[in-house]
Amino acid sequence: MTSSRMTLRQMEVFYAIMKTGSVTGAATLLNTTQPGVSTVLRHCESQLRMKLFDRIAGRLHPTPEAKELLPDVEAVFARVDTVNRRTRELVSGQRGTLSIAAAFPIANGYLSRAVAQFMTDRKDTSVVLRSMPSREVLECVVNREVELGVAFEPLSSPAIDLDLLVPAGIACVLRPDHPLAARAEIDVRDLTEEPIITYLPFIPQRTFVDHAFIQANAIPRIVAEVTISLTGIMLAQSGIGIALVEPFLVAGMNIQSVVTRPLKPRIDMNAYLIRNKNAPRSKLMEIFVEYLRKILRQDFVQT
Repeated sequence: MTSSRMTLRQMEVFYAIMKTGSVTGAATLLNTTQPGVSTVLRHCESQLRMKLFDRIAGRLHPTPEAKELLPDVEAVFARVDTVNRRTRELVSGQRGTLSIAAAFPIANGYLSRAVAQFMTDRKDTSVVLRSMPSREVLECVVNREVELGVAFEPLSSPAIDLDLLVPAGIACVLRPDHPLAARAEIDVRDLTEEPIITYLPFIPQRTFVDHAFIQANAIPRIVAEVTISLTGIMLAQSGIGIALVEPFLVAGMNIQSVVTRPLKPRIDMNAYLIRNKNAPRSKLMEIFVEYLRKILRQDFVQT
């Protein structure tokens, strides 16, 4: 029994003929041959058991039935055009949703700035940005709750790929009128008489701070312990002590009332991109990672 349904290819040929008015024009539009168009049209009319065009004086004239079909076929190809446009936007990173988890200083500093610029350049993108401790960032990536993580070392899991994003570390954050602010760098041993603000013992970054003092054979006078860098920076701003924290937020949030000075010896603590080894990677995420790296390269060249 002959089917009375049109295939998508038959609709495509029918629509092309209606748009161009001829088999020749349809063949050109579809980048195919005139015999190929004629064959599809003939099979379509046979399958439908209905003429779509009358052939008068060598020209095709749409039948009333063809004119009745046209609006619905136009609607189909309007949707096809929408799908093709959406596909191009996804491939070019102009559309889509990106989910990111990042350690607090990163999320509230250069990452949020990069996300804002990225979304400004791509009006149809949306981003879910979650701030949390580095160990929770790792868990989110492992559990596929987010597509991309950005966090500080130490990070370890057989389920992830790690890529160095930017060298980081612990530095001194202090008021600009503090005597030590005049120095280009501050020796850890010169901090033994200073009131120190740093992380709580269970925060991974605290390990780096403790190790630096142990190596210098010095004992810090800790007056305040915090869970996130921003709190330490705000306390340093108030003048109660020198904060030994990750300092990116000072520049990222444009905090003018404090300065940062590197420690001697350095306390390195790098920031890494974290991605699940077994999860698919969207084009949008890949484009954003390159965008983020470009912004960071520009920032570090300027500084």
